[in-house]
Order: sequence, then C-alpha cells, then structure tokens
Amino acid sequence: MTHLAPMASTTRIHQCGLTLVELMVSIAIGLLVITAMSALYANVSNGRAEIERVSRRMENGRYGLSVLADDIQNAGYFAEFDPRNIALPSAKPDPCLTSATDLALALRVAVQGYDNAASNALSCLSDVKAGSDILVIRRLNGCANGSSGCTALASGEVGFQASSCNNASELGSGNVANFYKLSASSSAFTLHLRNCTSVAETRKMLVRIYYVANNDKSGDGIPTLKRAELSGSGFVVSAVAQGVDTLQIEYGLDTAGTGVPAVYTPNPDTYLSCDTTTTPTCVGQWASVVTAKIYLLARSAEASPGFSDSKTYTLGHATDGSDVTVGPFSDAFKRTVFQSVVLFQNPAMRSLSSTP
Repeated sequence: MTHLAPMASTTRIHQCGLTLVELMVSIAIGLLVITAMSALYANVSNGRAEIERVSRRMENGRYGLSVLADDIQNAGYFAEFDPRNIALPSAKPDPCLTSATDLALALRVAVQGYDNAASNALSCLSDVKAGSDILVIRRLNGCANGSSGCTALASGEVGFQASSCNNASELGSGNVANFYKLSASSSAFTLHLRNCTSVAETRKMLVRIYYVANNDKSGDGIPTLKRAELSGSGFVVSAVAQGVDTLQIEYGLDTAGTGVPAVYTPNPDTYLSCDTTTTPTCVGQWASVVTAKIYLLARSAEASPGFSDSKTYTLGHATDGSDVTVGPFSDAFKRTVFQSVVLFQNPAMRSLSSTP
C-alpha cells in the first residue's frame, strides 16, 4: 500500500502595522497640521477681536458726538420765554450751583466751557481728565411735566414756567420777574397761557456738564465721556461713551447779530483779551456763541496686541491759532478722531431778532 507524504503548507501569515519610522512621520505630519490649524484659528480669532474693537470704538465715538450735538442744538430752549430779557451776569456763572436763584442768574448763558480744564476745574466733578475741555449746557426739558411720556417733577427738582398772558400782573407788567417762574416748589407756578385763564405748563430745568473722566468705573483706566446732570439732590454723573480720550471745542461767536459765526475761538474767556470792561464782556461773548466745532478723540477700550500708536492727532486750534495736537501715545490702543460743526439753534435764531 502506497502512503502519500503530507504536503508542506505554503500559506504565510502577513502582519499589518507601521514601522517606527512611519509612525514618527505620521505624528510629525499631524503636528504640522494641528499647528497650522491652530495658527489659522488664532489669526481668525485675533482678526475678529480687532474688528470688534474697531466697531466699538467707532460706535462709541459716533454716539458721544451725537449726544453732544443733540444737547447743543437744544441749548437755550426756554419755551415761550426769551432769556434776553434778563441782564447778563457780571461773571461767568458757576455751573455747580443748584439753587433756583443761581440758576435764574445763569439763564442768559445757554452754553459755557472750560478750555483745557484742570482736574479740579469744577467742584461738582471728580476724576476729570486734565487737558480736555468741559462743556456746560442749560435748557429746558423738551416735554412738559406730567404730559404723556414725561414724568412730573421729582422732589427737589427745579421747574420752569413761562407766561404767555399779557395781563398787568404778567407780561403786561413790564417786570421780567413776572415773565417766568423758576422754582423747586410746585406752588410757585401760577403763570398763565395766552388766554390768561389756563395755567401754563411747566418743564424741568436742565443743567448738563460734559467732561472726560480718567476712568469709566473707578480704577479701570478707560477714559470716558461723562455727563453730570442736575437732579433734585445735586448732580448725578453717568457715562456717555467709553474710550473718549479727549474733548476739544471751538466756539463760533456771532459778533454782528446775523445768527452766524464771525469768528471761532477755543476760549471766549480770553478772546480779544476780554475783561469786565470790554464790550461785550467775556460773559457777553459766551452769550453770543451760535455754533461749536466739536473734536472727539476716541480710543479702543482694549489694547491691540503688537500695536504701538505712533500717530499725532490734530484737534482744532489753540487760542493763538496754532493746531492743538496730541500724541504720539506710544501705547497699544488704536484711536480715531471724530468731528462735527453744530448749531446752537435757539441763540442763533434769537440773534436774528433785534428785540427780545
């Protein structure tokens, strides 16, 4: 019997995997891809953050300019009353005084300012950034107290009432003290409308002081345009726009009674070396302001990594006619200049009228 020998197996077992070299190459490629993706993500993230910083800076600058312009346009609004009936005060009023008597003396001066103010320029302000301007606006609220959408006077707030009645005890008296009432007491408002029967409406007296503060919140180092507003308990400060580095204003003086500026000056207090004997006096020059050139320098609230601000910014003119420049700041904050020319509508329109 023939025996067949078993055939030797020809099947081989193939092992799958990577060599050490292949593994290291794969890891290196993966690290390169991750590094590239991380750099791309970081660049996109930094770019988006920079766009947000630019957007906030532009928004804050434009908003700050808009708020100033709106208040300037309404400065000197006293309803039916023409403040030219009141004599000019002998000196520029202290805007921090809050009594009705002091407010009445200041009615002729719808706007006043402080050029390159010191940090302690006004007693009712704190944290003022030195070297920036301060602007004071006086006017009435646009809505009558108690009307739709307008609250009644709060305790201690000063109201204003103007007469339209020509009887012997009001406009017909010829006594300017009977033409209006300015008081924190509601019982003082006894003047009448044109029919001399209906009681005239009252409006809140507004005194607003705009200035640049060193900080938005205490110690944060973010320069901010702020507003101190007269209330029943003194002045209440609120932030208007973050990042406003500097406020500079030039005032247009109507020296010819035409309602348009004949000359611009950053400081009517010193224009033509005015003093209490000149005509008009310094206070008279403030009363003749009809326009304002506003310059705002706004910076980002956050620093831009890798950036250094080496620019010089021009913000109008000094009293000697030279340019007002600031910078370079040599810091990492980007800045933009905003400017506008705004009309003081009420003083300008009154200038066109020869009689109060």
